[in-house]
Amino acid sequence: MAQTIRRGGKGVRRATAARSTRTKVASARKQTGNIVDQAVRWLPVSDETLHRLMIVAIVGAVAAAGVIGTMMAGVPAMAEQQIAAIAGNAGFKVKRVEVRGVNRMNELAIYEKVLGQRDQVMSRLDLAALRGDLLALPWVKDARVSRQLPDTLVVDIVERSPRAVLRNGGSYVLIDETGHELETVPASRAHGMLALAGKGVSGEIGVLDKLLEAAPALKTQVAEAEWVGNRRWNLTFKTGQVLALPEGDDESAAALVSFARMDGVDRLLGGKVAAFDMRVPDRIYLRVPGHAEDIAAQARAAAVAKATRAAGADGPAAPARTASAKMAGAKTGTAHD
Repeated sequence: MAQTIRRGGKGVRRATAARSTRTKVASARKQTGNIVDQAVRWLPVSDETLHRLMIVAIVGAVAAAGVIGTMMAGVPAMAEQQIAAIAGNAGFKVKRVEVRGVNRMNELAIYEKVLGQRDQVMSRLDLAALRGDLLALPWVKDARVSRQLPDTLVVDIVERSPRAVLRNGGSYVLIDETGHELETVPASRAHGMLALAGKGVSGEIGVLDKLLEAAPALKTQVAEAEWVGNRRWNLTFKTGQVLALPEGDDESAAALVSFARMDGVDRLLGGKVAAFDMRVPDRIYLRVPGHAEDIAAQARAAAVAKATRAAGADGPAAPARTASAKMAGAKTGTAHD
């Protein structure tokens, strides 16, 4: 009887390798299962809770995929319109505007920016753009816009504080501590405020404040500060007297302190001196109105007296006409000199 011999079967080595592979896979599965089971046991949740979390994660993934699909299909715009219509019908529209923090500025300027949002659906308000419009107003230092459901728009304003007035000819402009211009005001409103003059003075307010802090006793007496030639200060006091300071921050501060010390001893402010010039180190020059005229008058009087004495020395027989002529010649000579 013939015997069929099958070829191509697994050899001993291949069969041994296959059994070794199956053994390793089973061992790895067993080890992995033990690690996962141990990790699950360490979680502070029950198996039921973990099962629910897995369901929620799966549902969330499906929902995210749906959102991405609808966005690609252009559905969000339609959905947003529908939601806005529903919110508007439910009364979530801007009906009232509440403005807070306004003390100095004209509140109507705020309402002009905000009232355009009336009857706007709350969900469609562009709060960032509205805040940007408010920050463009000269008086507004900062602003915050918020919704107060169902129908109120709240605007909180932080105003700038006026520090001085910038004088340019006959006009006055309020500025804050940074030199930012706020608004033009009449002279009556500028009265009593520190007036600044000179090209580029609005950028030197910090320097001026530091200078005045060097002499606190004089700070409240300064009515005007002029920035001369973009290099030094002329200070005008409330008495109308002018103090010319030297160039340089340290030099001008030292000169102002010296002037304050002299004023405390000799009461310079309120006296006859109209101007004090301290631009030369260790020197102070004074200008007194009418002082030159007084000196000239004294000189003329002295010349007349001298001429009179000279005429008297000629003797009593001297003709009066000759003495008068000599006096006239003396007066003319003094004026010429």
